[in-house]
Amino acid sequence: MTTILSTTDAALLNILQSSIPLVERPFAEIGKAVGLSEAEVLQKITEFKSGANRIIRQISAIFDSAALGYISSLVAAKVEPDHLEAAAAVISAHPGVSHNYQRDHAYNLWYTLTVAPDSRLGLEKTIEHLHRTSGAIVTRIMPALRMYKIGVKFDLGAETVPATESAPGYVAADAFHPSGMDKAKVRVLQKDLPVEARPFDAAADEIGVAVSDLLACAQVYLDRRIMRRFSAVLHHRQAGFSSNAMGAWIVAPGACDAFGARASQFSAVSHCYRRPTFPDWPYSIFTMVHGRSAEECNAVLADISAQTGVTDYTALYSSREFKKVRVRYFTHETEAWEQAVMGE
Repeated sequence: MTTILSTTDAALLNILQSSIPLVERPFAEIGKAVGLSEAEVLQKITEFKSGANRIIRQISAIFDSAALGYISSLVAAKVEPDHLEAAAAVISAHPGVSHNYQRDHAYNLWYTLTVAPDSRLGLEKTIEHLHRTSGAIVTRIMPALRMYKIGVKFDLGAETVPATESAPGYVAADAFHPSGMDKAKVRVLQKDLPVEARPFDAAADEIGVAVSDLLACAQVYLDRRIMRRFSAVLHHRQAGFSSNAMGAWIVAPGACDAFGARASQFSAVSHCYRRPTFPDWPYSIFTMVHGRSAEECNAVLADISAQTGVTDYTALYSSREFKKVRVRYFTHETEAWEQAVMGE
């Protein structure tokens, strides 16, 4: 069910999903931008995060996996339809699987997997294990060969703060070799931010640093693109965006960069990647499009086609969400999973 938003609520949510100020009292700062007191902002966020129709999933740091040394990939699997739920449950049990969706295609199960740099199995062997134990017929590993844009921000209609990027939005992070303290800071910054006046205090206390130190370090991560942003992630259906289409495009190798740059300029496109092709999957560019209806998504894809001249494409719609969470970095969850599957 879509949540009905007032103009003020839409403006507030646009700010929350764009950027949370890295200051000791961030909700007071946000309140100034939308004409609310700190207490009113806290009350509204509490409401947005509660109930059956809650619109905010989480407020936390969003890190660049590769910058932290992690390896990730999109994975597509063909699964017998009557075995789909069981297969999805096996795959979702891996702590490094952050997204797991059913899509309307012969490749009907799509998931993203992220593994730590010290993973004993590594990416490919983990996927081999998931392929075998899930009972998939075919599994394809589709890592990003080139990123053109990444960042989900829904334009909720308020004019106070734009919620979508107007230009292509991916720049690689600076080289980073996290220390033990860096890892501790990442662990607390990736947690859901408490809805209270001084939300960073508990995180700083947990790792024994001053709040000012934690926030200064978070700003450095942001400036170096190790952290993509600190913001809210919304439940897209409650926000009114009930459809998402994975546009898959057949683009000649020499034209991929030009196509990626042009497609990324569409605000409805949240992700744009180049990925490998296979004999039964000739699509080299992926564009994730979010809309209020399938018709709206189809119109965006048709516009991309018209403006790029690329006419060979298909749209894969998600019909079921099995899992959607944030990747958790520098924890022992994957280590425990690997020990279990390796019989240790």
